[in-house]
Amino acid sequence: MKKILITNDDGIAAPGIKALTEVMHELGYIYIIAPDSAQSGMGHAITINSTLELKHIPGFLGTNNAYSCSGTPVDCVKMGIHEVMKEKPDLCVSGVNHGSNSSINVIYSGTMSAAVEGGIEGVPSIGFSLCDYSWDANFENIKPYIKKIVLEVLEKGLPDGVILNVNFPKSETIKGIKICRQAKAAWEEEFDKRISPTGKEYYWLTGKFVNHDHGEDTDEWALANNYISIVPVHFDLTAYHAIQQLNSWDL
Repeated sequence: MKKILITNDDGIAAPGIKALTEVMHELGYIYIIAPDSAQSGMGHAITINSTLELKHIPGFLGTNNAYSCSGTPVDCVKMGIHEVMKEKPDLCVSGVNHGSNSSINVIYSGTMSAAVEGGIEGVPSIGFSLCDYSWDANFENIKPYIKKIVLEVLEKGLPDGVILNVNFPKSETIKGIKICRQAKAAWEEEFDKRISPTGKEYYWLTGKFVNHDHGEDTDEWALANNYISIVPVHFDLTAYHAIQQLNSWDL
């Protein structure tokens, strides 16, 4: 039986991880190691300046292999593989995130960073996200697609170093699945400066997401047109196309 490690960044109590676990129960022997509180936007952060706590939660979501971790999503994967399982799982799945992780959001996402950490460990890994930030989001209609994608990965594997970033549109009528590239989009950000009752200045990060990419092969296009987007990503950040140019410099 396949061993599957499950994590997320919304916290172990989030409905999204419950939905993902319900599907994984059908496909293998599961281990859950997830943050004990919300860790959205943590990216690939790890805990190095404080201790980590791991709490066993027997029977949680139908397994005796469930743990909450005081650290980040990446900490959870590291702890899951090296401390709880003490071996590499056959698959690592992260999510289902409450909210989109398409385009540039993959950089900031704790959900995707957990999946990337699985890939770094040599484990086939997938991050799942639903474009609905509501805590009461409906995950039922995406469960068959989660199962279909996971079965394909378990059967056929993934290229070395490749992780799947899967995003589901907020739609009751999903048209299908598109293999996409990451759209060239970004956050146009600003800081809302305020004054506390004690007279101290503080800031709220605000902004809007702007898609500058009009290609019909992107994740943003797929999601806007009610398709599931799958973007293969990797953790090798080398800009290979720039090496020749840099070698022409007088260094």
